[in-house]
Amino acid sequence: MDILLTGSVAYDYLMTFPGLFKEQFLPERLEKISLSFLVDSMSRQRGGVAPNIAYTMALLGERPHVMATVGEDFGEYRVFLERAGVDTSLMEVVPGLFTASFFATTDQSNAQLASFYPGAMGVATRQSIFQVQPSPDLVIVSPNSPEAMTKFAAECRLSHIPYLYDPSQQILRLEGSELARDMEGAQFLFVNDYEFDLIAKKTGWDLAQVLQHVRVVVVTRGKDGATIYTGETEHFIPTVPEERIVDPTGVGDAFRGGFLTGYAHGFDWKLCGEIGSLAAVYCLEQKGPQNHVYTRTEFVRRFRGYFDDGGKLDELIK
Repeated sequence: MDILLTGSVAYDYLMTFPGLFKEQFLPERLEKISLSFLVDSMSRQRGGVAPNIAYTMALLGERPHVMATVGEDFGEYRVFLERAGVDTSLMEVVPGLFTASFFATTDQSNAQLASFYPGAMGVATRQSIFQVQPSPDLVIVSPNSPEAMTKFAAECRLSHIPYLYDPSQQILRLEGSELARDMEGAQFLFVNDYEFDLIAKKTGWDLAQVLQHVRVVVVTRGKDGATIYTGETEHFIPTVPEERIVDPTGVGDAFRGGFLTGYAHGFDWKLCGEIGSLAAVYCLEQKGPQNHVYTRTEFVRRFRGYFDDGGKLDELIK
């Protein structure tokens, strides 16, 4: 199956401050605040929703395509993705701009000060699904510039291309009418439980009403697993016990990557979700969204310690 992923591509700059932010603020001087924090560590992680999903799919033997606008600093990142098995031919470098970047400083109480620079992501509308040949079998519309998300969903509807709608971080920027419009034509809706509640509030739709417009709804709930809703049927997907918890960043994207790999193989919804569950745990056990590594044989062996695939996952290791 030819799966095209659209969405953010970013560098995450993660820093730690060995104190407490709250001790540095003077309430009576907030209107003239001017502070500089000396951090004791910094790491740069490859991130962004589209390549995070694609990375897990590539680990599981797929060759996903990512379509996105990136900056002049993307060269090293492109090499990494290509070596991992991701097709980056539709990732367009925009002269004069940097790749989107997230800067976050976290203190000892896990309070965080952060800023996001959209960079090349801000001109993602210069790309078009219409230009992709041959047409993909499924398009992932994940967090991006709101204008690009609207455009890509509309192009999928006009071209009769199935798409997965994953608005997540951009739900706050989208009106209820916009969310309803782009769910109307979607095959899948992927959200976490908090995001689903936001959508329900903005659209006035409950789960039953959403399912009148979307074929499959997947709601993730962190340590409480996930639920896949399809018409009158629902499948609960438990989490896989982790060996250690290191970093939750990108765990939801890894779940999507595992689920989509199962979907590409034609597996049933429950098995797709279980593959996603294990893929998510591998990400949780490492720092950053693209630092987990395993062979497909290792993945299948660990999977069978918790789930029964009836021998179907032999397809992954052929």
